[in-house]
Amino acid sequence: MASKMNEKKTLQNPGKQLKMFKTDLPPIYDPSGPEVPCRIFAAEKRRDGGTRYWCQTHRADATAKYGKPATTCIAADTQPISSDEILSLDLNKYKGGVALWGAVPAVYDTTRLPMDRGIHVHARVTPDAEKELDWTHRAVRLFGCDLPEDGVQIDEIDAIYYMVSSVFGFEMSYIKCTHCGWPHLDKDWFSVHPHRRHLCAGCGRHFHDRTTGVGNPIVGIRDACDFKKHEVQPAARTLEIQQSQYLGGIQIWGSNPALLWTGDTIEEEGIHVHAFLKDSEEPDLDDTFREVTIDGIQLDPNMVRVLMAQSVMPSLEGRVQPLSCNACDHSQFDAGAAAYTPSNMHTCSGCGVQFRTTGRKRNVVANPLPAILNDLAKFASRAPQQHRLELRPETL
Repeated sequence: MASKMNEKKTLQNPGKQLKMFKTDLPPIYDPSGPEVPCRIFAAEKRRDGGTRYWCQTHRADATAKYGKPATTCIAADTQPISSDEILSLDLNKYKGGVALWGAVPAVYDTTRLPMDRGIHVHARVTPDAEKELDWTHRAVRLFGCDLPEDGVQIDEIDAIYYMVSSVFGFEMSYIKCTHCGWPHLDKDWFSVHPHRRHLCAGCGRHFHDRTTGVGNPIVGIRDACDFKKHEVQPAARTLEIQQSQYLGGIQIWGSNPALLWTGDTIEEEGIHVHAFLKDSEEPDLDDTFREVTIDGIQLDPNMVRVLMAQSVMPSLEGRVQPLSCNACDHSQFDAGAAAYTPSNMHTCSGCGVQFRTTGRKRNVVANPLPAILNDLAKFASRAPQQHRLELRPETL
């Protein structure tokens, strides 16, 4: 009873929510790497009566088996983003528009280029000018607009999970820990399941938000600059190519709404393709298309977009598989909550009959695209690369 009373008191006390973009957070919140030892403390009691231990250095769980403090936390070996991987971007300089997207590995990649990850940036000085910036960075520090003088940083993990939540149709909000003021990011399972009770990465304690939702710090930046939702429409162009034309390889992504879009133009959605005539860092074909056919195989933009999001969620690793309906042999494409919730039962999108998963792994999500891409690889001059982000799971 007392815990419920305390919860109500916390929710009715907006004074505990610290000012947006507070810059005087304790120095223990500075990102640290493996060379800095863990500082582990007892954060709070768990629901099972045990203790949750948290690392102040790396902002990660440090609870070992049987509820004991671990020697090191789960993030002790993680390398922080270095200063040369951070782009400083003055929004006031690029009046022609700035666009930022969460960048993840291509769903199909027959190049030999390194894995794409982080935040992809487009920026023009004037609307008619060529893009002055067109690259992917691990983090972007934004200046100008109504942001603090020392800027606000967006890290790759914020951008990646903004993409995941957006693809699956979830609105995000700016949530701060009521204990320490740390901006909250919902990752993995939590990025697609709205909730009120959150675990703070800053202090390792749970807190309750006023409403059910998904937290992402990027929303605070959008709100501070009064950036509105921009218009998105299908691309006008179509593409039909043969892989034999592009010996340097091709890369395929699904489009996702930009996390920041300051221009007046309309963003295009569809399938984004890079194609290389020879091994090179600069693609000979770089555009977004409404329809894409490669070696006679047509790709579905929605399947590509959804697989791109599914592929970066640790909770879905190894659980996205091609399935066919037992009744009509229709290739199943799970939609809605079924697209991110593994299950052994599926409702056929062709005939409506329910059927069970067969095989060793029963709880899966159905997407035909992995099988389609395997067919596409048969026409490639070399095997596609298999990229993995190695993000940490965040589930119940």
